[in-house]
Amino acid sequence: MNKKIIPKLSFWQIWNMNVGFFGIQYSFGLQQTAVNPLYSFLGAHADQLPILNLAGPVTGLLIQPLIGAISDKTWSVKWGRRKPFFLLGAVFCSLALFVFPFSSSIWMAVGLLWILDAANNTAMEPYRAFIGDKLPEEQQTYGFQMQSLFVGGGITLANLSLFVFQKYFGGSSEPGGIPAWVYYSFFLGSFCSIASVVWSVYKTPEIPPTDEELIKLKAEKENDTILTPFTDIFTAIVNMPKILWQLALVYFFQWYALFCYWQFVTPMIKQTLYHVSENDEVKAKRILDLSNTNTGITNAIDVEWAKNILRLVETAVGQTGLMNGFYNFITMISALLLIPLALKYSTRKVYIYCLLATGIALLILPLVNNEYLILLPMVLFGIGWAAMMGLPYSMVSQHIPTNKRGIYMGVINMMIVIPMLIQTVSFGFIYKNFLGNDPSNAITLAGALFLMASLSVVMIKVKRN
Repeated sequence: MNKKIIPKLSFWQIWNMNVGFFGIQYSFGLQQTAVNPLYSFLGAHADQLPILNLAGPVTGLLIQPLIGAISDKTWSVKWGRRKPFFLLGAVFCSLALFVFPFSSSIWMAVGLLWILDAANNTAMEPYRAFIGDKLPEEQQTYGFQMQSLFVGGGITLANLSLFVFQKYFGGSSEPGGIPAWVYYSFFLGSFCSIASVVWSVYKTPEIPPTDEELIKLKAEKENDTILTPFTDIFTAIVNMPKILWQLALVYFFQWYALFCYWQFVTPMIKQTLYHVSENDEVKAKRILDLSNTNTGITNAIDVEWAKNILRLVETAVGQTGLMNGFYNFITMISALLLIPLALKYSTRKVYIYCLLATGIALLILPLVNNEYLILLPMVLFGIGWAAMMGLPYSMVSQHIPTNKRGIYMGVINMMIVIPMLIQTVSFGFIYKNFLGNDPSNAITLAGALFLMASLSVVMIKVKRN
């Protein structure tokens, strides 16, 4: 029997195989920061934001485990096992990003978000499995944290591009339209998405299956039907290792909280830093609409007030980009620094404290009303984000059967998107009826949920690694 040998890789080999994650995460960064403000530019209200973001959880729930199951049984001498999928995802992601800023209505933007999320999920799941395929167990923490580095890098560039383009190329826009500077960030993302993935595809060969694995793959394909991937996913869930069930509870609190943050950080900034309410924004758009249609609104003071309100709204979007870019920059710095801590104290302990730090950061955030001081809590958030993007995968990777790695990485993503799905259908009601339509309260709740996530990790028992 031929035993598959997985050699150790050098720093630059691990770097090259993960470069493609940069482009995928640039796209994710734009979704975090730009999509919800873009909805607002097109006339959406704050309580509509959760349901308008339904694409992410639904596509993640369906596509990632399905792609995982299919890729586990895929092999091409020319293209490999995982690379065809993240290359295909990158192509459609690039196209969707290019078209996105041309959205002329909320529903056009929503439709493009569904395409974008489907493409991102097609690319992302094989990338997680790629680490397990290419690296021996002792290097997997390194590999997953390298992905965290590129998560930070991609999202940093996405958010800083919004801040820079708004600051230096911004200007007044027509009410109900998308500012021109938003286009530049999406065009840059379109290039990064395809270019970075092509780099990794070119630079990183996949490890071919052994003769025994090829025989098994051929036999399985002969017996497969169109329903086989779905039955494989169901079987994997039924037989899921205990540690994955424990991680599911952690992820419920963690990802519900993250979705709250991404949706409501810009409305919070409008309120706390620039003292602009949603009613002010709606009133300003109405005044300018009436003024532009020559229906009798000639009060120059009102018009100037409205223009100033919309300028502050655009500034808030740029400030969100700065904050999110800053915390992802911290993620870049801290991603690899967490590795020696995880090896010395265990991934579990480091993960606990990082989630605790994230919760504290979000509890502090609504209390800060200075655009520079508000960056300080983002240091803790960035360290926590670095942990979230790498440590859970390395913590559970050793418990996953090697021949089911793609499926189980998809199942882990189901643990991410189910809380997101619950959030999208539930939080609009919670926001209106229990949080007083106050975005600051939404961020505070997210902080409390992170504290609960930290406590949930305490219950996980894992091998020291």
